[in-house]
Amino acid sequence: MSLLRFEAVSLEVHGHQILRDISFSVDAGESITMIGPSGSGKSTILKLASSLISPTGGTISFHGKPIESYVPTEYRQRVAYCFQQPYLFGQTVQQNLAFPFAIRGCSVDERRIKELFDLFHINLQLLEKSNTELSGGEMQRICLIRSLLFAPEVLLLDEVTSALDLENTEWVEQGLIQLHKEGLTLLEVTHNLEQSARMGQRRITVKEGYIADCEVLHGEL
Repeated sequence: MSLLRFEAVSLEVHGHQILRDISFSVDAGESITMIGPSGSGKSTILKLASSLISPTGGTISFHGKPIESYVPTEYRQRVAYCFQQPYLFGQTVQQNLAFPFAIRGCSVDERRIKELFDLFHINLQLLEKSNTELSGGEMQRICLIRSLLFAPEVLLLDEVTSALDLENTEWVEQGLIQLHKEGLTLLEVTHNLEQSARMGQRRITVKEGYIADCEVLHGEL
């Protein structure tokens, strides 16, 4: 069943064509990677999928309904987006991880936080740090965990391992694959061809604002 679908989507900004005739679907429980040169439109596709921006042509649907028919806050809880440049709230790691609970009016689930820290092999002592003490890689992983505290239906990932070393990249990939096996749907942008093969059941190649190729890689991860 198609969970997320792009149909002939285009985007024009100030007379400049950013995307044209983008059509693809993401099935429930699928993991798709997107590759392509810098500036080809990959991140823009994720912003459209997350309803942060709107297309100038075509339709994007979620569960068969146009995404603009959903309340934005509800939609973004179901389709979560991890930016390439991590954005932290408040002053501390704890405040960042408390935020998803606060906006839902519920108490912090310490067990869920520990589960995700364990999954991605992060020391719980990181909870005591302020945002300014974090490395770029730590910031990326905290933003990833923040997006997963309330499991979304679809997770959109934009180069979320770009600031990580090889060991931590491997831990993040393994954690995401485990969540995928438990039912999480993934749509991931990466510049790394090998990572795209490891993480994707299908791989979409974007060039100059259009889909140049779509290939099947694995039946399952």
